[in-house]
This record gives sequence, C-alpha cells and structure tokens, in this order.
Amino acid sequence: MSAVIIYMSRHGCAEKAAFMLRDMYWKNVTLVNLGKSLPPALDGYDTVIIGGSVHMGQIQGKIRKFCIENEAILLEKRLGLYLCHMREGEDAVRQFNEAFSGNLRKHAVARALFGGEFTLEKMNKVERSLVENAGVPESISRLNADAIENFGKVIFHLDKS
Repeated sequence: MSAVIIYMSRHGCAEKAAFMLRDMYWKNVTLVNLGKSLPPALDGYDTVIIGGSVHMGQIQGKIRKFCIENEAILLEKRLGLYLCHMREGEDAVRQFNEAFSGNLRKHAVARALFGGEFTLEKMNKVERSLVENAGVPESISRLNADAIENFGKVIFHLDKS
C-alpha cells in the first residue's frame, strides 16, 4: 500500500499530526505540505489522507481547493480526513463538516478531530493578542495522541482485532 498525507499547518499542529501518522506506518508514506509544495498526482497512491487546521473558523483555502478539484479521484481512494482545532463538542464537529464536503466525509474510512495547540511564540502579534484576550495566557497543547493513533490504525489497517 502506498499512501500520501496532504496537509497544511499554520503553526505546526496539523504538521505534527501528519508526522505522527507517517511514523506509525513505515511503508511508502509521502508527506506533502500544500503550503510549501504543489499538490501531487494521486494516481500512484492507494491511500490519501488530508489534514488541516482551523483558523478563524475555516480550514486553509489550499486544502479546500485541493479537495474540490480532486473530489472525483479522492472518491476512488482509501481516504482519511483529519482536522486540528481548539473547539470541542458540537463546534468541533461543525468545523469538520464545514471543512470537508459531505461526499468526502461519507466516503472516508477514517475521520477524526485531533484537538489542537495554541503556540504563542509561532503566532503573529494580532493572533497572539486574540488568543490572550480569549483567556489563554501561554502556549497550550490539546493534541490528542490517542485520536491520532486510532485514526492511524484504521487508515493503515493496523488494528488486528
């Protein structure tokens, strides 16, 4: 099985999740950061994982555009979708549903909300001010390693039960 993880990460959380997923499965996993690279041709991959993070209520535009432009081929692949975010409960589910089309969500064999991080030292002054005014005075991580591991087990067929 060959797999590609296509992601974007503004402050590193979605990228950290991509690396954690890749490290779970050592065979033929390619990482593509759409913020630094052109989208790959998907024909050579059996499995496609798409991940991003939420800023100001939305996933990155390049991830959204990639999904729209490649929806037909994505619906032919083993698909996983993940989102890094700091919302919880219904707000987190709503953000996930807004980030990915209903067709992709329905087709995906693995879907997950991985939690998120506020890394103040990686934020610009405006972002830092908004986060601090929301009551977050220092960097915090709510990245859910268990959610990442469970997602990886499903998408990479690692769960033997």
